[in-house]
Amino acid sequence: MDNPIALPIFGEGFTIDVPRHIPIFEGFNLYLYALCITLGFVLAALYVFKRRDIFGLSKDNVLDLVILAVPFGLIGARLYYVIFNPSQYFGAGNWQNIFMLREGGLAIYGGIIGAAIAFLVYSKIKKIRLTTLVDAAAFGLFIGQSIGRWGNFFNREAYGIPTDLPWRMGIMTSASEGYGYFHPIFLYESLWNVLGLVLLHIFSKKRKSGYPGQYFLIYVAWYGFGRFFIEGIRGPDVLLIHGTDIRVSQLIAALSCLAALTFLIIMHLKTRRPNLDVENLIMKNSSIDDDLEVSGGKDPIDTDDGASSGEAPGGKDPVDADDGASGEALGGKGPVDADEDGSDSPKEDAGSGIAAEDAQETLNKERNGE
Repeated sequence: MDNPIALPIFGEGFTIDVPRHIPIFEGFNLYLYALCITLGFVLAALYVFKRRDIFGLSKDNVLDLVILAVPFGLIGARLYYVIFNPSQYFGAGNWQNIFMLREGGLAIYGGIIGAAIAFLVYSKIKKIRLTTLVDAAAFGLFIGQSIGRWGNFFNREAYGIPTDLPWRMGIMTSASEGYGYFHPIFLYESLWNVLGLVLLHIFSKKRKSGYPGQYFLIYVAWYGFGRFFIEGIRGPDVLLIHGTDIRVSQLIAALSCLAALTFLIIMHLKTRRPNLDVENLIMKNSSIDDDLEVSGGKDPIDTDDGASSGEAPGGKDPVDADDGASGEALGGKGPVDADEDGSDSPKEDAGSGIAAEDAQETLNKERNGE
């Protein structure tokens, strides 16, 4: 405890001297940075284990994923940080610093890449969709980051540019200069992840339909959006592309957010189209039913003013109601006998039978949505 942190929001002169590590026994210290990372992993695993059914995963699947995520995630996070900080880890006598994880130096994007590689291999072996695995990981990442970021607080790192906001954090950069007050960006990112977790949890409870990978895409878009702005006010320990002033994490945050949003929009349109087709069919059939109700429940051919009905006014058949065209006027013979060519074969009425069939066929097509 050699570098108190000033928190003016609790009053002028208020400081807290939190330790970087806690002695366990001689020669062994428990670093609080590592404790925060471990606690984040444990709580993330418990959450996914509790809700494994919504992902279609078994208990063994979850345990396997945790066992894979821890080593591969740590290796990926560390390598990512080392690659973009070559001066600290390469050169005579510096390479040993690569293994000093307790001093900090983990990058979340590297951890995601490392865990994703492990999940990809596992999905091939177990014949499980990779999108299913990363959906479960999305919730775990929110939890792990919201807690793990507090390790930066204990290490006095990951703070932002100078500010005079009420919630600023005072760090003693050197004994001669005294306190400098900065944005507590570790806190910003922690709260951003907590909010993302709450919203994603609520969404998963209320979601009635979706697609594999949706949760992960939401995580990537949400985290990338927030990280882009948070990284823009990060202080002197920001990672830069070698030889440039481009902030690595800010660039990746922007690209990943845009990519995730693009996929979310595309998938929303693709999954929405079948629902629209069904809704249009229902509306069309409802319109037909309404027309039938207006006409008294009869088909259109039944409501035609005597043009195609089976009965003529007066309850008689059309042939019986014909003025002077009955069979009696033709020598007592029926319509069959009255054929002009004198034959006894029946003839269909082209003006009524065919029209009725066409009308019925049209109605059936409309009802069937053809």
